[in-house]
Amino acid sequence: MKLSQARIALLILVVLATTPGCAVINRIRSKNELNECARAYREGHFAEAEQHAKRALELDPNNKTAPSFIARTIHAQYKPGVDAPENQQIAREAINAYKQLLAIDPTNDEAYKAIAALLGAIKQDNEQRDWILQRANQESVDPVKRAEAFTVLASKQWDCSYKITELPENQQKVTQNGRVLLTYKKPKNPEDYNTALQCATLGLEYANKAISLDPNNESAWSYKTNLLLELGKLAEMDGKPDQAADYRKQAAEAQQETTRLNEAKQKKQPPQSHPSPPAG
Repeated sequence: MKLSQARIALLILVVLATTPGCAVINRIRSKNELNECARAYREGHFAEAEQHAKRALELDPNNKTAPSFIARTIHAQYKPGVDAPENQQIAREAINAYKQLLAIDPTNDEAYKAIAALLGAIKQDNEQRDWILQRANQESVDPVKRAEAFTVLASKQWDCSYKITELPENQQKVTQNGRVLLTYKKPKNPEDYNTALQCATLGLEYANKAISLDPNNESAWSYKTNLLLELGKLAEMDGKPDQAADYRKQAAEAQQETTRLNEAKQKKQPPQSHPSPPAG
């Protein structure tokens, strides 16, 4: 008995689904979905773009571009500065998507930086610190990039100390030889002093680690300078003028290296072209 046309068509579909040709078709469809994703993204339809990117990955699980598109489209839906729970959830979804991207490509700088930025945006300071520190201590990462991570950590520790030492109530003006000098005194709350000291000490450690990985990191030298100045203030607060003077001497030396690196960088930059004067 002959097979009906309907049964023949069904048999053909089954055969196609189990042949390499089906994979080729799905890859083409996946590429089309990514094209639609890009279109929707350009038009600002980020949720639609996300669905196209996810469909592209479903059609072709080996597609290397789709995971990046998924993470970007979710990230684009996050609204900075909005603390609504649903917006926080979007940030978390974007972070998870970027982590999945890093699982595929551990060297993806965009994903690492996006996660760090999102954690900062949703005020997860401790989690952000741990994330950056993990990167800084990861020996498989390029030393220059590890140095950048340590420099970011140093900057945060400097900010922690500076916000305490520069409070008006922790400063006083004195007149010496006809000159008005700014001096520093211990905060009334001993915990504030201890916090500033811990931050400045740890920050200097991070700055030194950055410099050991990349001696030409100008920002690391700059933060080393400022962290030494913080330690100088704190030593002054603690009634240790000799130690304060030593920290400030080290800060001046670090500043010299900062200046040298900056000048060297300026010399390497190509001269800016100037427009030709109009013909007379």
